[in-house]
Amino acid sequence: MKKKNYLRIKFFKHQNSTANRRAEGKRIARVLPENTPSHHVHKLFDGSSQRNATTYINHSISESLRKNSPSQALAIFTKNLQLGLSGRNIVNEVTLCLALKACRGDTKLGCQVHGFSIASGFTSFVCVSNAVMGMYRKAGRFDNALCIFESLVDPDVVSWNTILSGFDEDQVAMSFVVRMRSAGVVFDAFTYSTALSFCVGFEGFSLGLQLHSIVVKTGLESDVVVGNSFITMYSRGGSFRDARRVFDEKVVKDMITWNSLLSGLSQGGNLGFEAVLVFREMMRQGVELDHVSFTSVITTCCHENDLKIARQIHGLCLKRGYATLVSVGNMLMTSYWKCGVVEAARSVFYEMSERNVISWTTMISANKDDAVSIFHKMRLDGVFPNEVTFIGLINAVKCNEQIKEGVKMHGICIKTGFASKPSIGNSFITMYAKFEALEDAKKAFDEINVKEIISWNAMISGFAQNGFSLEALKMYLSAAAEATPNEYTFGSVLNAIASAENISLRHGQRCHAHILKLGLNSCPVVSSALLDMYAKRGSIDESEKVFDEMSEKNQFVWTSIISAYSSHGDFESVMSSFQEMVNQNIAPDLITFLSVLTACNRKGMVDKGYEIFSSMTKDYCLEPSHEHYSCMVDMLGRAGRLKEAEELMIEVPGGPGVSMLQSMLGSCRLHGNSKIGEKVAELVMEMEPKLSGSYVQMYNIHAEMGQWEKAAEIRRRMRKKDVKKEIGTSWVDFIDSEGSLTTIGFSSGDKSHPKSDEIYGMVETLGLEMDLEEEVARSGLLFRVV
Repeated sequence: MKKKNYLRIKFFKHQNSTANRRAEGKRIARVLPENTPSHHVHKLFDGSSQRNATTYINHSISESLRKNSPSQALAIFTKNLQLGLSGRNIVNEVTLCLALKACRGDTKLGCQVHGFSIASGFTSFVCVSNAVMGMYRKAGRFDNALCIFESLVDPDVVSWNTILSGFDEDQVAMSFVVRMRSAGVVFDAFTYSTALSFCVGFEGFSLGLQLHSIVVKTGLESDVVVGNSFITMYSRGGSFRDARRVFDEKVVKDMITWNSLLSGLSQGGNLGFEAVLVFREMMRQGVELDHVSFTSVITTCCHENDLKIARQIHGLCLKRGYATLVSVGNMLMTSYWKCGVVEAARSVFYEMSERNVISWTTMISANKDDAVSIFHKMRLDGVFPNEVTFIGLINAVKCNEQIKEGVKMHGICIKTGFASKPSIGNSFITMYAKFEALEDAKKAFDEINVKEIISWNAMISGFAQNGFSLEALKMYLSAAAEATPNEYTFGSVLNAIASAENISLRHGQRCHAHILKLGLNSCPVVSSALLDMYAKRGSIDESEKVFDEMSEKNQFVWTSIISAYSSHGDFESVMSSFQEMVNQNIAPDLITFLSVLTACNRKGMVDKGYEIFSSMTKDYCLEPSHEHYSCMVDMLGRAGRLKEAEELMIEVPGGPGVSMLQSMLGSCRLHGNSKIGEKVAELVMEMEPKLSGSYVQMYNIHAEMGQWEKAAEIRRRMRKKDVKKEIGTSWVDFIDSEGSLTTIGFSSGDKSHPKSDEIYGMVETLGLEMDLEEEVARSGLLFRVV
C-alpha cells in the first residue's frame, strides 16, 4: 500500500495502559495486509483508536473494490470478525455497506453479512437496508429486496430507486413510479432515468410525457443523464422529432447523448439516412466514438441493406481498432448477411479476437448449408447455445431437409431443457410438419410447458398443409377452448375446411360466427380465407357477401374473389373483376393470372388466354410458373391445338411435370390423337411408374380407336408393374340419431352400410328416372315423368 495513504490517517494519543495498547496493537497488526511497511505499522501502534481502525478498515475495503477485487474486500471484513473485534466497536454502517457491495450478488455471502447486520443492529441505518436490498436485487432474489423495502419505516429516495431498478415488467415498474409520486418522494436524476427506461408502449409514453413536464418544472432538464434518457424514450416511442428537439436543446452533449440519438434513429427502420448524417456530424465535431456508436450506425446498414455504407463503416472500424470487438463484429456480420454478402460475414467472424453466442448464432443463420457443422464447432469452442441459436439451427435443418439432424437437435434440446420453451417447440412443430412427420410434431407440441396461440397455430397449419384436415379442425376446437384464436388460426383452419370434402360446411359457418364475435372479419387474411372457403365448398353467394362487406380490398382479396369465380366457371365475373382490379392500379400476381387463365380454359377462350399469358411478362414482368404453362397446355389441348400444346411444353423451364403431361394425355384422348398420346404416356410412365391414371388414359385412347391389341398391352403392363386403379370416394353430411352433424364417405361397390342393398336399389331407380327425363327432353314432349 502506498505511503501517502497511511500518512493521511490521523492518529490520536490516548491514555491507556501499556497492556491495553499492546493488545490493541496486536489486533490491528493482524488486520493489515502482509506487505504493509513496518514504519507505518509503528505509527498505528503509536496512536491507534477505535475510530482510526474503523476508518482504516473501510478505506482498505473501498480500495479493494476500486481495484475490482471483491474477494479481498470480503477477506478484510471477515478477518476482523474472526479476530473477535466486536461489531459496534470496530465496524460501522459504512463497513456493512461496503461489505454488501463486495458480495456482488453472491447470495450465500450476502445472507451472512445480512444476518450479521441484523444481529448487530445495523439494519436501523437506512443505508444498510438499501445495501442489503441492492445485494438481493443483484442476486436475482428481488422478492427478498421488496420484502425488506415494505418493512422500512422511513425509506429514502435511494431505497425507492433500488427497488425501481429491480423490476422486470414495464407495467409493474410504471405503477411503482406512480406510487412514488403519491408518496411524495422527491425524484433525483437516477429516478427519472430509471423510470424512463420502463416507459414503453402507449401508457408508458404517456407517463414519459408527464415525467418530462415535471423535470422541466424541477430544473433537471439540463442534467445530462436525464436528457439522454428522454432522447431514448422518445426514440423508442417512434417520436423522433421530439427526440431530436431534446437533443438540440441540450447545451452539454456527451458521447452518450450522441449515441442515444444515433441508436434511436438506427432502430427507426426508415431513418437510416438521418442516422448516418448524425454519425458523420459526430466525426466532424470530434466527438469520441465508441463501440455503441459503431454498432448503432451498422444497424442502419442492416435495415437499409446498404452494402456501400457497410463497407465504409467496416473500414473505419478497422482504422479505429473496433472491428475485432464482439459487439461491433456481430453487427458487421449481420449487416453483410442481410446485404447478401455471406463471404464477407464469414471473414469478419474469423477475424474477431473473441466470439460469443451471438457471433456463432449469426454464423449459423447466415450459413444454412453448413449450419450443423458450425453448431458442433461452437460447442467445441465452449460456447453454450441460446434460444435464438436453436431457432436458426432448426430453420436451417428444415430448409435443407436434414431429417436425421433435426431429430438429433430435438434430442439435444430435450436434454438441455430448451424443448419446453414455446419458441423452440414451435420451430420443431414447423420442422416436423415440413418433413410430414405429424406424430413427432404432436410430441413437440406436447413438450411445450405453456402453450400460446402460436403453438396451436403451428399444429393446425401443420395438419392442414399435410392434408389432415379433420385433425386440423379438431386442433382448432381444442385451441378455441384453451386460448384466443387470431387471424392466423382462422386462416389455417378455414384452409383445412376448404380443401376437405369430409368436413361439413357448417363447421366453416361456425368459424365465421366465431370470427364475427372476435371482430376479425375486417382482417384481409381472415376475409380472404373465408371467401376462399365458401367458394371451394360451393357457396359463391357467401363469398360475394364476404367480399362486398370488406372495407379495404388489397391484391390478396381481389385474387381470392377472382379465384372463387374461376373455380365456379363464371368467366364473365372473372374478367370483370380482373379488369376492375387493374383499373384500381392493383397489380395482379401469379395466383391472379392462374385463376384468370383457368377461367379462360374452362370457357374455351384460347386467344384471350394467350393474350393474358403474354401480358404476364410483357406488362407485369412476371415469369410464368409450371402451373401457368400447364394451364395453357391444357387450354390448347382441349381446343384441339395439340401441336401448339406440344411445342409449348418444350418451352417450359425445367421440362414438363407429371400434371402437365397428364393434362396433355387427356386432350389426346379427347381428340383421338394416339400418336402424341403414346409419346406423352411413355414420359409419364417413366416419371411415375405406379401412377394408374396414365395407363387408364392410354388404354381408353386405344380402346376408343379400336386398337385392342395395344389396349391389351397396356393392361398387361399394369399387371406386371402391379399398378392398381385408385377408387374414387364421395362424401355426404347427415344428422345422426343424437342430433350431431356427421360426415360419411363411400366409394363405388362399397357395401359396408347395413342398408347397402336398399341404397343401391334407390340409386338404380334414380338412374332410370334420369334416363327417362333425358329421353323426354330429346323427344320434345311437354309432360314430365313422375
